[in-house]
Amino acid sequence: MTVTTESDTRTPTRTRSLRGASTGPGRPRTGPPGRRDSRRPAGPRAAPASAGRFRASPPAPHEWFAEQLLLTLSGRRPVHALLGHALPAAYDRLVELAPQAPLRPTASGAGRRAPAPAVRHCGLCRPRPDVIEAFARIASGERLRALAFRLERGGDARWRCAALDIGPSSPVW
Repeated sequence: MTVTTESDTRTPTRTRSLRGASTGPGRPRTGPPGRRDSRRPAGPRAAPASAGRFRASPPAPHEWFAEQLLLTLSGRRPVHALLGHALPAAYDRLVELAPQAPLRPTASGAGRRAPAPAVRHCGLCRPRPDVIEAFARIASGERLRALAFRLERGGDARWRCAALDIGPSSPVW
């Protein structure tokens, strides 16, 4: 915005810029809003203080394993992704099941894609403090499948899959 003032007929017209200047008490600034680009040299803006209070806690071990097993048995993740997370017997079972991809979505009609399978519910039982026996209901469209697994906590405090079983692959009705 430019303001032109004539102070005298003998002096030339003066021009001064108001961009960024205050326009008076109680009046809003008329300049462009401040830049909020995260690529700015000063770095990204700091998050509000209240944002830290609502951080999601990490998933429980049985929920994490249910999701990882689903990804592996549906063919969306390679078996070796669970190599350090499974004991030898459970890993051998995964290697046996993975090529069949028993949780892979099946085509549902002419040219339609089936929805990706998802963990609908995950439950657990703790027979001992360092053992979790868990189950998961896996839904893919109208179809529900069962997945059962056992987790054991090792001496290094890491949970590892010790056993794995999946429900029947053919419809039971």
